[in-house]
Amino acid sequence: MKILAIEKEIPGVTDSDYNPYLEAEARKAWELQQQGLIREMYFTDDDCAILVLEADNKVHARQIINQLPLVQNKLIDFELLTLKAYPGFARLFKQ
Repeated sequence: MKILAIEKEIPGVTDSDYNPYLEAEARKAWELQQQGLIREMYFTDDDCAILVLEADNKVHARQIINQLPLVQNKLIDFELLTLKAYPGFARLFKQ
């Protein structure tokens, strides 16, 4: 199932707080992408990360997110939303 992970910044964290962990963050994100757990990664205009995860459920998605160094060090967190396929097209084919 697809899970949308939307970054929630932690109040009081500064840009310099992230610096020691950014290479490890990129490395872990790459590893998770190669495993097929992170399907897509984006940043918004205000530099918040948006991840599309492939997970069994929200609990599994949280386990994936918790592997990221910035999350482990409580510098960012994520809101998790389950994505479901749009069912409305079936209305076009009623008989």
